[in-house]
Amino acid sequence: MTRPVLLVTGGSRGIGAAICTMAAARGYDVAVNYQSNAAAADEVVKACEAAGAKAVALQGDMSRQGDIERVFAEAAAALGPLTQIVVNAGITGPASRLAEADPEVIRLCIDVNVTGAILVAREAARALLGNGSAPNRSIVTISSIAAGLGSADEFVWYAASKGAIDSFTLGLARELAPSGIRVNAVAPGMTETEIHALSSGEPGRVARIAPSIPLRRAAQPEEIAEVVLFAMSEAASYVVGSVLRVGGGR
Repeated sequence: MTRPVLLVTGGSRGIGAAICTMAAARGYDVAVNYQSNAAAADEVVKACEAAGAKAVALQGDMSRQGDIERVFAEAAAALGPLTQIVVNAGITGPASRLAEADPEVIRLCIDVNVTGAILVAREAARALLGNGSAPNRSIVTISSIAAGLGSADEFVWYAASKGAIDSFTLGLARELAPSGIRVNAVAPGMTETEIHALSSGEPGRVARIAPSIPLRRAAQPEEIAEVVLFAMSEAASYVVGSVLRVGGGR
């Protein structure tokens, strides 16, 4: 039986890495995209291979069309035609009120989280439409509960970028469903990853916000990955255009 082939953008750390390793353990071959941390991507590949999967690390900036096209081509060459894509690569930029935010931070966030994600999804649609005989083709975008919270005093531009992803996911889902391709979004809440230190510049953010979450804790990356794996699976065969919130009640 042919194994499904998954590409995860931003797959070298955090939620992306958890998706890659969980998918490998559940029968997927995995292409791990990363922008700059080759060592981290190699560790994810090793974990996937230890689970019995074929895996490859592919460098590429997912805000650049040329890199996007190359990564998709390299993934297919290494593992075979793609059957699932997770559009995960994203950034927040340093946390601040909007009035104090650097315009370049805002532009970069929108470029990666919105324009880049749409370009990745465009390439994903092209790849899956070209693989029409494969069962259960799907695209999962990674949104955020920030889209419904607004992220005031932290990064309202990031919340806006994820609101755009919610709208985009619905439209693309309705566009591709007649071709048998399902598109959904997963919207994580506060999750224990290094993005808080590396992107937002606030390593203590999880501890600060956790008490306001009804479950009184942040999610682990694997808890988000479980929902992504569900959205990709045949168990979600009638789930189309949905935004699956994983926010601990927040």
